[in-house]
Amino acid sequence: MTKRIATWNINSVRLRMPLIERFVQTHQPDILCLQEIKCRQAEFPSAPLTAMGYKHIAINAQKGYHGVAIASRVPFEKSFTREFCQKGDARHIAATFDPGVLGAEPVTVHNFYIPAGGDIPDPQLNPKFEHKLSFLDELEAWTKSDGLANGKSVLVGDLNIAPLETDVWNHKALLKIVSHTPIEVDRLQRVFGAGPWVDAIRHLVPEPERLFTWWSYRSPNWEAANKGRRLDHIWLSKTLAPQLKTMEILKEARGWDRPSDHVPVTVDLED
Repeated sequence: MTKRIATWNINSVRLRMPLIERFVQTHQPDILCLQEIKCRQAEFPSAPLTAMGYKHIAINAQKGYHGVAIASRVPFEKSFTREFCQKGDARHIAATFDPGVLGAEPVTVHNFYIPAGGDIPDPQLNPKFEHKLSFLDELEAWTKSDGLANGKSVLVGDLNIAPLETDVWNHKALLKIVSHTPIEVDRLQRVFGAGPWVDAIRHLVPEPERLFTWWSYRSPNWEAANKGRRLDHIWLSKTLAPQLKTMEILKEARGWDRPSDHVPVTVDLED
């Protein structure tokens, strides 16, 4: 049986619920992971998601900023959150699915929104960038200590780093731009290696093909310029890799009415 997992930085879940409804109608994900929901727990629009069949919802929210959620058509055994850097930010939510949902064993889906890091790629001058690096260090340590990927895990979300040269429109031009600097890429590679993980997107579409999931609002003609970055990721435990069948980056969603600057990314896992 095939299960579809989607990740999408929605950039305000209440504002963009019509886009979620459009996406669900055409792509029918079984598990939908959202980032930057930008609302308090009680304000989360559960009703329209429930009407679409997502009766199992886990939320980690805060007023006006950040926030992550998992909406699922299949039940999960438990959900939990982890705080990073003692900031009180809502940047992680996880749900553990029973055997038979995503495989023969329990599988935990981790949904992350890693700090963007501001504009100056210097932790001494920019507290936001220092926070981002500290977050990645803590995630690496947690991955090692808990064996995060050694069992059956899926890690998705807006990781706010484009690690490969072909994950950005111009490697040399972005080497000093936050999201593609060598120090960030190194930190993310450490997290990746601590798993060890499989990069689901690049496993199916390897380099040198360019892949982007984000296009800036600042670009007057985002599609023609195509100055994108691959900031949104889906990683799998190596034990889940044989179940990976397909993936899609829904670029057209960037051109929908009042869009997020990120687009949905999906993978299909077949048990």
